Amino acid sequence: MSVHKEVKKVTTHQLQEMKRRGEKIAMLTAYDYTMAKIIDHAGIDVILVGDSASNVMAGHETTLPITLDQMIYHASSVIRAIDRALVVVDLPFGSYQGNSKEALTSAIKIMKESGAHAVKLEGGREIKDSIERILSAGIPVMGHLGLTPQSIYKFGTYTVRAKEEEEAQRLLADAKILEECGCFALVLEKIPAKLAAQVAKSISIPVIGIGAGGGVDGQVLVTHDMLGMTHEFSPRFLRRYLNLYESMTGAFEQYIKDVKSKDFPNENEQY
Repeated sequence: MSVHKEVKKVTTHQLQEMKRRGEKIAMLTAYDYTMAKIIDHAGIDVILVGDSASNVMAGHETTLPITLDQMIYHASSVIRAIDRALVVVDLPFGSYQGNSKEALTSAIKIMKESGAHAVKLEGGREIKDSIERILSAGIPVMGHLGLTPQSIYKFGTYTVRAKEEEEAQRLLADAKILEECGCFALVLEKIPAKLAAQVAKSISIPVIGIGAGGGVDGQVLVTHDMLGMTHEFSPRFLRRYLNLYESMTGAFEQYIKDVKSKDFPNENEQY
């Protein structure tokens, strides 16, 4: 009889302990049960149910179209697969900006209907009220600064942010505001490595980078990108650990060939 081993769940407190110890935090995205199960089993610390599902799962050009209910569907699927990882869910565009009451309603809906552990919001001082209101309901919040994809039309481009001194100073100040508000961690996207390291040193909460260099407290990548399932997207910060696009194409082509040549199914593959 196998003894069921108690799995130690990752908590927001543990992540802060990891930062203190200098242990790096590993985070990946997941949007469905099967993928989340594999990622969790591999021992990931944090799973982000990202609004990148809008691009990766739904084929939209930006993250803007995905709805709150769609995010909840993805988050619920992921939660059902998890034994260990901390699951953070993106509040989608339009569900929290400019209205802290709506932000709270959105966050509560995500937590109640999906069973997620925390939410993530993009932005600094301009969403301070929303963050404080969500935190007052006991919902953990992860911040997100630098390139904030939900603001794509404001920036007009996905290039590196905070290269100029003024924007860099604002980002540093925003990071401190998010820490003071009570965010348990912060994602920094596509900013100069030197600035990211400076942010990570100047605040006590974990800073997780994507295209923000190695001087931060952890890293996050989009799973479909790091597995090489997407092949048209090749930013400098992306390391491809597999080339699934090619392997999968090969498998599909072989299957088509086997069906058409009547090789599949063979004698052993039928009843």
